[in-house]
Amino acid sequence: MSRMKILVTGGAGFIGSEYVRALLTERLPGSAGAGDTVTVYDKLTYSGNPANLDPVRSHPGFSFVQGDILDAALLDEVLPGHDAIVHFAAESHVDRSITGAADFVTTNVLGTQTLLDAARRHRIGRFLHVSTDEVYGSIDEGSWTEEWPLQPNSPYSAAKAGSDLLVLAAHRTHHFDAVVTRCSNNYGHYHFPEKMIPLFITNLMDGKHVPLYGDGGNVRDWLHVSDHVRGIHLALTKGRAGEVYNIGGGTEVTNKELTELLLNATGRDWSYVDYVEDRKGHDRRYSLDITKISDELGYTPEVRFEDGLAATVQWYQENRAWWEPLKEKAAL
Repeated sequence: MSRMKILVTGGAGFIGSEYVRALLTERLPGSAGAGDTVTVYDKLTYSGNPANLDPVRSHPGFSFVQGDILDAALLDEVLPGHDAIVHFAAESHVDRSITGAADFVTTNVLGTQTLLDAARRHRIGRFLHVSTDEVYGSIDEGSWTEEWPLQPNSPYSAAKAGSDLLVLAAHRTHHFDAVVTRCSNNYGHYHFPEKMIPLFITNLMDGKHVPLYGDGGNVRDWLHVSDHVRGIHLALTKGRAGEVYNIGGGTEVTNKELTELLLNATGRDWSYVDYVEDRKGHDRRYSLDITKISDELGYTPEVRFEDGLAATVQWYQENRAWWEPLKEKAAL
């Protein structure tokens, strides 16, 4: 599936923009580079940033449409001629979902169904839906396979689980060519600074304190964003219709261990850490089994966590002009 015309929803966000940049600069397996064309379709809410796309804005294969996935009429204008959709657009911040779940249901569930309906109307060849390991809930031991029952614990993950099921239902009911990927926690450059790693880096750089939930023992599997988008593209181009593929990084770290790494990287000590009341319904541990995508599609994470984290810290140190306005606007 080279030389494709791909619509990327949420392509101005953290992971979506990395996918677009990687695809158009030929950093993805099987990408045709100059032969591929990409339409970024993004509402540009608070976490969608046009600057994320500046490195490829002049690429001849790049175009941008500001739009909402709930806007069926606009989708009908934009979708004709596209071969595939890679669907990143979502409300994704757990804390925000706890204080206001309605936007998450509207965007993640109703928005995904609106996009699915439009994709079927225009006979899009493949629909790749980007989801999260949070739909599985929390796991004390072992790792989730793709057959694990969905047990989401936050409004965000419940809305994502709903969207996953709608995509898979479109395949089973209408024989629509759809694939779902579920990733572990992402990190890397261009990450909106409300999330843990960029928030901690930027706060500590400026001598500000950072909040650590509960006892800091919550475990996450960290995945560099560049590895994630490689896995997505493998699933788009080689994955089987109607299947789910887990994409993990293979590095499980407690939040307390991660905090120590970030303190060391920024030259701060534990006096800059405030233990705060634990998040409501805070999942204790995430862990993905990536055997399926490795065996079927040849995926292996390539970025060592130590290297990726050091590069991420350096990127934020060198790109204040990118993140400072975002933090000021969001009052972070």
